[in-house]
Amino acid sequence: MKNILLKLSVLLTLTFVACKPSATAFVKGADVGWLPQMEATGYKFYDKDGTEKECLQLLKDRGMNSVRLRVWVNPDNDKASGHCSKEETVVMALRAQKMGMRVMIDFHYSDSWADPAKQNKPAAWKNHSFPELLNDVYNHTFDVVNALKTAGVTPEWVQIGNEIPGGMLWPDGSTNNWNQLGQLLNKGYDAVKAVDKKIKVIVHVDEGNNNAKFRTFFDNATAQKVKYDIIGLSYYPFWIKKDYSETIADLEFNLKDMVQRYNKDVMIVEVGGEDDKIQNTYELLKATIDAVKKVPNNRGLGVMYWEPQGAKSWSGYSLSAWLPNGQPSPALDAFKE
Repeated sequence: MKNILLKLSVLLTLTFVACKPSATAFVKGADVGWLPQMEATGYKFYDKDGTEKECLQLLKDRGMNSVRLRVWVNPDNDKASGHCSKEETVVMALRAQKMGMRVMIDFHYSDSWADPAKQNKPAAWKNHSFPELLNDVYNHTFDVVNALKTAGVTPEWVQIGNEIPGGMLWPDGSTNNWNQLGQLLNKGYDAVKAVDKKIKVIVHVDEGNNNAKFRTFFDNATAQKVKYDIIGLSYYPFWIKKDYSETIADLEFNLKDMVQRYNKDVMIVEVGGEDDKIQNTYELLKATIDAVKKVPNNRGLGVMYWEPQGAKSWSGYSLSAWLPNGQPSPALDAFKE
């Protein structure tokens, strides 16, 4: 009986270890913020043989081991530009972790989309003074990350701001006022580390092939003593109207330069290609993964696709990687070993 119990204990331990994602494995993942809304509106996901399947399982089957989830402060219920509340994020993070996936949280510090063109304050913070905004950033960040940890999910990475080459929480946290932006970023960092010091903090800028933009931003961040662990990059050849083949060498250079210049790890936290150009998107992903893997000393951590499952028929977004029949695009096979 003792031997049987011992064998059972070993088997359970091995099973847990096999399910638990490795913290050193190359990150291959997806931002899936739209997923709960897609399911709520009745969207169905199918494997290539036509059988209905759970979306995260479809992504895992294509080699993905991580998810990224955006958080908005007080979002509305709009199908495509709402949701992503603290509560919804906790549910999604638990679901992903139970499937053995690693979790990244992406704070927008807004009630809806924040990106280089817009960094709107949440309505509840709109009339706050700058000292109040500092407290808002700390309290909101701590609240969400602590809620995740209390629920049983400690995210591996947390992003302070989403695509912030011009800053965040405009106008107070604009790059026209780097002193204030630096303080806001550090409040986010401090809140994350107050929940768990092991969580890695990411600062994220778009146009990962644009070295001058990154040097300008992170030189200023260094001057303001901004605290962070990882430089996050977006890479979308589509938005600058160039094929990936024209910019991939620039991306590779920038990745290596960021590590060398600032002594930080790097990760592509957003990438995407056109959904109707399957072969080109496959090649773009292969090239991007290769560029990150070429960063010396394993300091290129990984690549995440932005909303691959966000099918154009549902979202109107043409850089997803999903077919009109509800099946994953073969382009995602680039994430397989």
